[in-house]
Amino acid sequence: MAGREKGPLTEPMYYVLMSFLSREMCGTEITEFVERRTAGRVKLGPGTLYTLLAKFQDEGLIDETSVEGRRRTYQITGKGREAFQDELERLRACVDDGLEALEQD
Repeated sequence: MAGREKGPLTEPMYYVLMSFLSREMCGTEITEFVERRTAGRVKLGPGTLYTLLAKFQDEGLIDETSVEGRRRTYQITGKGREAFQDELERLRACVDDGLEALEQD
């Protein structure tokens, strides 16, 4: 994984990165995006979300773009897009392997 050297993304990590693909977002917007996108299957509590945002900043996957009071806005970096794409390809390979295994059964 060229975008991220620390292994596969967890499901919450994957959806948080996905949230930034179309525009910058703040924490509340990210939480709402993930809730909508997954039909409530993935729930992000504040502790999880802000831990991930800090981790992604440290890894250079996102950048903070503005701070207005307590509201912080973030955007994905090139490295973050690459990490998301790498994970998408890994997940596709997993699905393909599963489908192939079912066809052989």
